[in-house]
Amino acid sequence: MSLSTAAPRTDPPRPTVVLVHGAFADSSSWNGVIAQLRGDGHPVIGVANPLRALRSDAEYLCRVLDSLDGPLVVAGHSYGGSVMSEAADGNPRVRALVFVASFLLDEGESTGELAGKFPGNELGPALRPVPVAGPDGQPVHDLYIEQGKFRQVFAADVPEDVAALLAATQRPIVADALEGKATKAAWRTIPSWTVVTGQDLAVPARSQRFMAERAKSHVVEVDASHAVTVSRPDAVARVIDEAARATAG
Repeated sequence: MSLSTAAPRTDPPRPTVVLVHGAFADSSSWNGVIAQLRGDGHPVIGVANPLRALRSDAEYLCRVLDSLDGPLVVAGHSYGGSVMSEAADGNPRVRALVFVASFLLDEGESTGELAGKFPGNELGPALRPVPVAGPDGQPVHDLYIEQGKFRQVFAADVPEDVAALLAATQRPIVADALEGKATKAAWRTIPSWTVVTGQDLAVPARSQRFMAERAKSHVVEVDASHAVTVSRPDAVARVIDEAARATAG
């Protein structure tokens, strides 16, 4: 009688999940998603998106991606998707892209352009510009959402006390970043998944569907506000895990 000496079967290593927040948020907006992904065994990093300009934000994310080892799955929320698609283009280690209430820009398009392509965007009137000095010393405007309007337009399905904290800690974006034109579109060559948020007043669901269908992205619809990473972290984490599993190996 002989015993088999075949090596035990092992699963491929899980890719590192890189999470990119958008405007009016920070990396803590992914906390619930991170907890679920880590519970499923995924290495995770939340990137501090500078929110200064599309090109320089993408360059920053490129450097972060280059600093990591092994396969990657990158997920971007809102403007974070614009940055992600620019940064991930041509990177052979990025196996999948996950756009969460986000933008799938084509070359020559801007975030602001696609946000306003269809009716339903209520974000504009809620924005408050604050003049600050740009990197060249010239004045630019940081955009904030007025705190009294934050929950209504950004996080309507988030508990009131949590939404108040999100409003108080929001990260501003330079107005010109929303007008930056995409020069690359990583979704053309990298498989993508899109979480469409049905109750979104910042990026209307119709805009999200248009971009996702154009990109032939795998679409998952969630009945949530723009702050879906906070209100429905379980749903977002499931889609990211699905993307990671579908592109493993």
